[in-house]
Amino acid sequence: MTGVRRRRPEETTLAWFQGRWQETGVFGREDLRPGDRIAGPAIIAEATSTVVVEPGWEAELTGRDDLILSDQAGPPGAEAFGEAVDAIQLELFNNRFVSIADQMGAAMQKTALSTNVKDRLDFSCALFDPAGNLVVNAPHIPVHLGAMSECVRRIMADDPDLRAGDVIVTNDPYRGGSHLPDVTVATPVFDGTGSRILFFVASRAHHAEIGGITPGSMPPTSRTLAEEGVVIRSFRLVRDGRMDEKGLREVLSRGPYPSRAVRENIADINAQLAANRIGVEQLTGLVERFGLEAVHAYMTHIQRAAENKMRAALLKVPEGRHHFVDHLDDGSPLAVAITVRHSADGGRAEIDFAGTGPVLAGNLNATPPIVASAVLYCFRCLIDEDIPLNAGILSPLTIRLPEDCLLNPRADADPAKCAAVVGGNVETSQRIVDAILGALGVAAASQGTMNNLTFGDATFGYYETLCGGSGATATADGAHAVHTHMTNTRLTDPEVLEARYPVRLLEFAIRRGSGGAGRRTGGDGAVRRIEFLRPLRVSLLTERRGPYPPFGLEGGAPGALGLNTLRRRGSSTEEGLPGKVEVGVEAGDVLTVQTPGGGGYGTAPLITWESGPPAPPPARARR
Repeated sequence: MTGVRRRRPEETTLAWFQGRWQETGVFGREDLRPGDRIAGPAIIAEATSTVVVEPGWEAELTGRDDLILSDQAGPPGAEAFGEAVDAIQLELFNNRFVSIADQMGAAMQKTALSTNVKDRLDFSCALFDPAGNLVVNAPHIPVHLGAMSECVRRIMADDPDLRAGDVIVTNDPYRGGSHLPDVTVATPVFDGTGSRILFFVASRAHHAEIGGITPGSMPPTSRTLAEEGVVIRSFRLVRDGRMDEKGLREVLSRGPYPSRAVRENIADINAQLAANRIGVEQLTGLVERFGLEAVHAYMTHIQRAAENKMRAALLKVPEGRHHFVDHLDDGSPLAVAITVRHSADGGRAEIDFAGTGPVLAGNLNATPPIVASAVLYCFRCLIDEDIPLNAGILSPLTIRLPEDCLLNPRADADPAKCAAVVGGNVETSQRIVDAILGALGVAAASQGTMNNLTFGDATFGYYETLCGGSGATATADGAHAVHTHMTNTRLTDPEVLEARYPVRLLEFAIRRGSGGAGRRTGGDGAVRRIEFLRPLRVSLLTERRGPYPPFGLEGGAPGALGLNTLRRRGSSTEEGLPGKVEVGVEAGDVLTVQTPGGGGYGTAPLITWESGPPAPPPARARR
């Protein structure tokens, strides 16, 4: 065994540490031997690199010639952080928090069973302060993240008996959820005595099957929340270290429209549990290293920094009222008026949705947390810096929603009396974004839909959202065939799709020419053509199929409307399908979805020739 030796430097120099010059030992790496320990401040130089050992740290050379650095000073006291904000520490803590959310997401992806989570990455992970405010998230799904704060706050209000180790499951859209397929798993992080909540971690995953009147749990014709699947208001999954899997299975199997894939639901919820456990462990580790006061202080500082960035960004938006009205395919107006005011401490904005249509009989209603998610996303896009999406962005913003409009349906304890909302999360959220960005004049409309496609039978449900064109801006063309705005998922790889499901992918391509013309052109949509290999039920929940195409701005042309068609086996005729439809298919039937393009920006310049148009190229001889 190698003995431990405290190594003394053969020379010293002055180096700047902790705001002052300090005498610092200088060592050559080749002179060190296994067991040597060097206390900081120190510099260890070798031919290809230099290692700096800061004050309070120690370096040790192991028997395998590894150099191990360890913190000897322990976590700094609260006085090291306090009210003063250190710019470097702010960035470091921001990255530490984001890294935790990233690790949560990686754990969920690795341990999930479903294609929707493992391959399409339709999930989100985030950290919250003790009040339930969003601190940071990994770069996951925007429509999930703004709503999750309300979800965490509802959990705290509904269950004052939360204890260390508890885990709560919910998917109620009227209590901070988005729609029923999005299942949230939330875990409070307590102090060592178990008497005080220090943080919350939460994960939200889209379960491709959660019940409802159609396989895939995205029914195009639902009229109440009860028809959209199993409603989980608040279920305590873990208490005192024991998981109630039996109770969860009963919850998923009850009601008039239970889940068709309970085993997969439980597997993915277990993956969410694993993700939350990573979050709890990593946050606890941060507290052990830096102290609770420091971690809480920088959670506050990060939100305050985001608020200040938002106020500064609003100063670049002209003062006054900015108004825009878009329409859903059924003609329902979605109106927004944004009033911006400037002051010495920065800008503020009021986002008022007065003039929006009433609650719909169908499922394109959206709940206030979805509206908050869309507002948070849009105004975050005005900040031209890499900052986390957190609650601080909302501080200078005021959202006003009329009662009983399609963005604010009335809640009820009975799901059969609640308005349907499954399409509001995926479709209406996109149109809120289009309307806000249109009002601000910063971007033409993107495809304005997630092009929801589900298929399945009594044994399974598969779900995917399809990419389309993004809207042009004053400085850039729109992107072709991308997932836009409130969705950030992938499409299932063709090999995975065909290996796991009874379908064949015949075509997946850019829909050329579908973007709107302009000085800057809108992005093109996509074409997805699928052949079914056995009898199934297919559902489409899509918007921008008419009569309101993705609008252009400043004279830019609109993008092309989307188009859904079905060709029956043995037929050469394409049968047009409405934007919202459920249909049975047989083996050999082919579904084609052509997604919308984005709107153009600015009037396209006219092309003129002084001496007439150029002559056509000479004809090529045929061989």
